[in-house]
Amino acid sequence: MRRLSLWWLLSRVCLLLPPPCALVLAGVPGSSSHPQPCQILKRIGHAVRVGAVHLQPWTTAPRTAGRAPDGSRAGAPRDEPEPGTWRPPAPSPGARCSPWSSDPFSFLQSVCHTVVVQGVSALLAFPQSQGEMMELDLVSAVLHIPVISIVRREFPRESQNPLHLQLSLENSLSSDADVTVSILTMNNWYNFSLLLCQEDWNITDFLLLTQNNSKFHLGSIINITANLSSTEDLLNFLQVQLESIKNSTPTMVMFGCDMESIRRIFEITTQFGVTPPGLHWVLGDSQNVEELRTEGLPLGLIAHGKTTQSVFEYYVQDAMELVARAIATATMIQPELALIPSTMNCMDVETTNLTSGQYLSRFLANTTFRGLSGSIRVKGSTIISSENNFFIWNLQHDPMGKPMWTRLGSWQGGKIVMDYGIWPEQARRHKTHFQYPRRLHLRVVTLIEHPFVFTREVDDEGLCPAGQLCLDPMTNDSSILDSLFSSLHSSNDTVPIKFKKCCYGYCIDLLEKLAEDMNFDFDLYIVGDGKYGAWKNGHWTGLVGDLLSGTAHMAVTSFSINTARSQVIDFTSPFFSTSLGILVRTRDTAAPIGAFMWPLHWTMWLGIFVALHITAIFLTLYEWKSPFGMTPKGRNRSKVFSFSSALNVCYALLFGRTAAIKPPKCWTGRFLMNLWAIFCMFCLSTYTANLAAVMVGEKIYEELSGIHDPKLHHPSQGFRFGTVRESSAEDYVRQSFPEMHEYMRRYNVPATPDGVEYLKNDPEKLDAFIMDKALLDYEVSIDADCKLLTVGKPFAIEGYGIGLPPNSPLTSNISELISQYKSHGFMDVLHDKWYKVVPCGKRSFAVTEVTSQHPLASHSYPFHLPFEISLSAIQSDESYGLFPSFLPSTLPSLTEPSSAPLPSTAGCVLAPTRKSRDPAPPPRVVQLPWREPRQSPPSPLLLRPCERLSLAFTMGNESSYPAEMCSHFDNDEIKRLAKSFKKMDLDKSGSLSSEEFMSLPGLQQNPLVQRVIDIFDVDGNGEVDFKEFIMGTSQFSVKGDKNEKLRFAFRIYDMDKDGYISNGELFQVLKMMVGDNLKDWQLQQLVDKTIITMDRDGDGKISFEEFSAVVEDLEIYKKLVVIV
Repeated sequence: MRRLSLWWLLSRVCLLLPPPCALVLAGVPGSSSHPQPCQILKRIGHAVRVGAVHLQPWTTAPRTAGRAPDGSRAGAPRDEPEPGTWRPPAPSPGARCSPWSSDPFSFLQSVCHTVVVQGVSALLAFPQSQGEMMELDLVSAVLHIPVISIVRREFPRESQNPLHLQLSLENSLSSDADVTVSILTMNNWYNFSLLLCQEDWNITDFLLLTQNNSKFHLGSIINITANLSSTEDLLNFLQVQLESIKNSTPTMVMFGCDMESIRRIFEITTQFGVTPPGLHWVLGDSQNVEELRTEGLPLGLIAHGKTTQSVFEYYVQDAMELVARAIATATMIQPELALIPSTMNCMDVETTNLTSGQYLSRFLANTTFRGLSGSIRVKGSTIISSENNFFIWNLQHDPMGKPMWTRLGSWQGGKIVMDYGIWPEQARRHKTHFQYPRRLHLRVVTLIEHPFVFTREVDDEGLCPAGQLCLDPMTNDSSILDSLFSSLHSSNDTVPIKFKKCCYGYCIDLLEKLAEDMNFDFDLYIVGDGKYGAWKNGHWTGLVGDLLSGTAHMAVTSFSINTARSQVIDFTSPFFSTSLGILVRTRDTAAPIGAFMWPLHWTMWLGIFVALHITAIFLTLYEWKSPFGMTPKGRNRSKVFSFSSALNVCYALLFGRTAAIKPPKCWTGRFLMNLWAIFCMFCLSTYTANLAAVMVGEKIYEELSGIHDPKLHHPSQGFRFGTVRESSAEDYVRQSFPEMHEYMRRYNVPATPDGVEYLKNDPEKLDAFIMDKALLDYEVSIDADCKLLTVGKPFAIEGYGIGLPPNSPLTSNISELISQYKSHGFMDVLHDKWYKVVPCGKRSFAVTEVTSQHPLASHSYPFHLPFEISLSAIQSDESYGLFPSFLPSTLPSLTEPSSAPLPSTAGCVLAPTRKSRDPAPPPRVVQLPWREPRQSPPSPLLLRPCERLSLAFTMGNESSYPAEMCSHFDNDEIKRLAKSFKKMDLDKSGSLSSEEFMSLPGLQQNPLVQRVIDIFDVDGNGEVDFKEFIMGTSQFSVKGDKNEKLRFAFRIYDMDKDGYISNGELFQVLKMMVGDNLKDWQLQQLVDKTIITMDRDGDGKISFEEFSAVVEDLEIYKKLVVIV
């Protein structure tokens, strides 16, 4: 070492865990935490210091692909960092120490003083040669301070100094050798030959392992290094060599070959047929999984490799974490010795007492964890091992018949852990014995969530007449599940009946469909803890935990895809899109004793009684002033009409009750009394109509605008709300609104049915329940009492996917099938089957927050694009429109004069109208045998011009066209359309076929032309006659109303004409428009988001009303105008 440079990375280890004492208390139960660590941290400035030592920058040297026989890089005197990796910072000039070669004692003393002054607990170093390793070995031994050396490759060491550990960036070649030998052993391929693409490639470890096992027999070693340059030489050489081994060694192991050379070898051997039949190929070197392709490679090829490549920064961070974890553990026993480096006089160390470095080294040697670069552990007290798990891949056919890399297992802890695939030798043995390989058998975990998964009891024999048999063992223990399913499939079934259930629902139907299409069997069980899965107490629970532990191969239920779960397991593309919603309960209010006054406003009541008394006064005055009235001064009357008599009359008429009244005798009084009676009749009818609705009682509910409502963020007066524990809803609230989550934790429930029950209880235990809107909508639809209601705007759009273990080979296949199910309408069938609408299912949900911007303002692409591209083309766009030739090309020619007669049709030949006085011959009407005869149409001379033209094109004995046609087009426009129709009718049949439409210039490239033909063809006979042509075109007339244009646009999407746009229909139409510009899964996500945003009634489809609400704001209908 020419010069050792020191610079101190004064890293506050407690920054790794923000609280000052978080490091020393991490992972330790509160009951065993030491009372002193925080006080000691305060003494040392709340920082544990780690120093970094590095030397002069690495010398750059050209990198060669091959390895020397000793394992080192050929032609590289000093290692260099990989391109793109992090280089240690340049040394600080002020921190330089004395050169080692000139004065070792001064150098060590200088380093010692620097370390002691800074209070460094450990050092990180980056040596590049054996000599530098020896120097660091001496530094650690003299100063009694742990040193971790991060090296490119492992250096051999004679001393076993426990204070000096080395972490190698390169996996040892023995790892590749061990994996390859295990692959050969797993398949009983003991007779093998080698194929080398590089002459100096190091295969010593592999040969040593096979030689030490008497079962292995090495055949030929084929070295093609000299023949790679010429294809002809390579072909001749391989033909001779492969012919010589075809009867002796059925397995070929390749070393030193890059992917390009591998493809070239297989292309040559396949093209010229020189490969012996039944030869197994194994790639002995670790491969980059990202570079693995299927083109040009033979089926059955086996490779191994890592899914991710570690970089230099990962090793540095793992070394830092190793020190941090060791200090945290050591602090729990002797915090002062662990946190405060031993103070000593440099070069005068007392060996009688235990130093802090020696104390810390004990914990470094016993610390293991899963780091960024791999599984970190210390072997032999001096070597830090970073083991990456290798995955073993086999090129097989996927369920669609295409070649695909399938994962067979993984290399963990020095052995192969098999996945659920079938290994090549197993398949060969099945084939040899004339048996087909057994179907893939998976274990599937689910969770009960209506309507996706229901359960019912089995019958008396323990079987399921309908649905799938599933187990509810109430445990996640893999061994218990193994024994239960083994017993279930044996002839002597001893599984307790209480564990057996029948599972059915939306997801079970989907699972059965996948099993049928992908050819696998499955065992189904219900997750033991009833949780979706969350990180808790250092491990994953629920469905996620079962997938990670290998207990289950697949999770099928309403499994929300979120960021945290996606980082640890695989998800397929979403099969169901939803969002989060809020569920509340409506409450009936009791009517008070004065509720009978509610039907009318108080001012109305006041006006009625004021008018009553005024009427009584005038009745009295009229009667007293009349000479015929019952007054004291009038004729001799036995009775007198007084003011009290008038009040009695008015009250009796108002309340509609008969009473002993004195009616007035004068005509004026009687007329006024009748007017009052009419007024009372109107008042009484109005009161009666409103009384029943008022007396029933008003339904009230918690009005919440959405997740941002103040009642949720600032709960007061005991407002209680919650969600399901360890669900995606709880994860969303925890990450987005920590304070809200802290409040609602006390009200969270184990499952969705519990939350619904808490809302419906009397007295209710929750005021609001937050969960997936798909689940809440179903609960609302089955609520026979109509007490539940979803309120507020939906938020946090998410999707349900099928969960799989990380790097599962089934992920891509299942995702592709799900996309096909959506586009073919299978998912729509499932939705209609399981989301059945019952009494309260179709009521409008309360949305208490309304914004000025339309909800589709940012998602108008799915409907805006087809209209912009296709429907607006009706105006003039010929480049890419709905009618590039049908309207823009042909309609301009309608203005051309023509004397040709109008087209006639078979069955109705009508002579053109003549100007002479001779009457026109009556039209010949053909009587069809299956129709009743009727009167002939009136003479064309008596009709308006538009009606005459309509009549001229009447088919058979049909009447004239609807009046809408004449209201949309005038006589000249009808003539121009008729000329255009005749020009398009190439076979003169009187109707336009699809071929005639498609024969127009430029129309063949139009993606929606067939959809337009289908809409014009009302009778569905595959042809468009003149009536259908006129009526279809009339929708785009200037005189046409907006509703007609919107109806036409809606029918573009409504392919099955059921009045709704389903998910599959929207996907198919958009697929016509975008073609291959978007991947199916991308387009499906767009379709799902559009359905969620527009579907207001929650039926999973878009009605015309919902469609119009969006398209009206886009004003597409203004472009649907044709100038004829």
